[in-house]
Amino acid sequence: MRILVQGGLVIDTAPEVVVRPETDVLIEDGRIAAVGPGLPADGAEVIDARGRIVLPGFVDTHRHLWQTALRGIGAAGDLGFYFDKVMQARGTRYRPEDVAASNLVGALECLDGGITTVQDYSHVQGSATFAEAAIDALDRSGIRAVFGFGPSPLVGGPVDPLEMRRVAALASDRITIALASTGPAFAPFDVVEADWALAASLGLPIVTHIDRSHLTETPITDLSSAGLLRPDTVYVHGNNLSDAELKLIAESGASVSVTPTVESRLEMGAPTAARLKALGVPLSLGIDTVTSAAGDMFSAMQQILALGHNAFTTAEVLQLATIAGAQALNLPDIGSLALGNQADLILLRATDLNLAGGLQDPVATVVTSAHPGNVETVLVGGKVLKRNGHLHPTPVQAALTALTTSTTHLHPTSPTA
Repeated sequence: MRILVQGGLVIDTAPEVVVRPETDVLIEDGRIAAVGPGLPADGAEVIDARGRIVLPGFVDTHRHLWQTALRGIGAAGDLGFYFDKVMQARGTRYRPEDVAASNLVGALECLDGGITTVQDYSHVQGSATFAEAAIDALDRSGIRAVFGFGPSPLVGGPVDPLEMRRVAALASDRITIALASTGPAFAPFDVVEADWALAASLGLPIVTHIDRSHLTETPITDLSSAGLLRPDTVYVHGNNLSDAELKLIAESGASVSVTPTVESRLEMGAPTAARLKALGVPLSLGIDTVTSAAGDMFSAMQQILALGHNAFTTAEVLQLATIAGAQALNLPDIGSLALGNQADLILLRATDLNLAGGLQDPVATVVTSAHPGNVETVLVGGKVLKRNGHLHPTPVQAALTALTTSTTHLHPTSPTA
């Protein structure tokens, strides 16, 4: 199948951010075959991109999709409040059907706002049955995902090897699997060693929250001393780690996912993106949880720009949301419009009121002014999932109805719970 995205203002992100007016993108068999002006249609389906900004889909490197049904309830408190009211009071009430409902609507929300790849850190697992429900929902949405399977930090303990193998077998072309370890910040070190050994035996990457905690002041040094630092690891947050700890991450070839709004709302420590950049630590952007933050990448980019104290250009922020996320998740064929890459593209209406007048610097306009309502078209692997501003072909209303049912079930009857 051939698709020609014709005549748009194309923004590519690698190796540098570049703007190409009146440019076409040719897609063949789900991949980018050519980028340039005046490409021949030759029987291709034509998507008219005139008056549109065309760019790679966003890559969200840390999100708890299962919490979609709990939107907004964590905005009133800090990390302790989150563990009490979100993880304990509601998280323990989840059934597999609730995970499925949240994952489907959460993934559709991602797509609607131009996020074409998400790292879903799923730590609500009662068993692999929960993961199967989550992955099935991801598959039905059409999104590209890295699904992280692991236990709640409230439960602790290592990832169950049998369950992890069962989940790993669910990998597909669009959905890959990672081991989501509670890690040295939340688990005894023998648990950490077991998780790292299991990931190595299955050839799986690791995703884990990382900060100083009551268990250790130096979680990265602990991993280094045990020979467990590895490049295919995404560490999340790290706001209160020392420069020496962060440098160890950089030296290992791993990366840090920064979730600026949630880190601020939950009082995890000073904004860390500028410090990571200064120390040479690879970083990318995540949303984390809609219990405390907006679910779109535009908001995250604006937060990084605002909290970075001029440490980042708008071009660098756009890269954090695209190519840097692809690199963090070890997905080399997304995040840019390089030839042969997966055709994960989004089109924004440049003629919308909030983007009008911004074509002198379209990169800055996208980063500072765009929002999900500007996203007109979304493709994942060359498949159109949003067209003319409407998600297609997923039955959105049915997904929302299922989520409403789950939300009603999940909220305790006590007004103080």
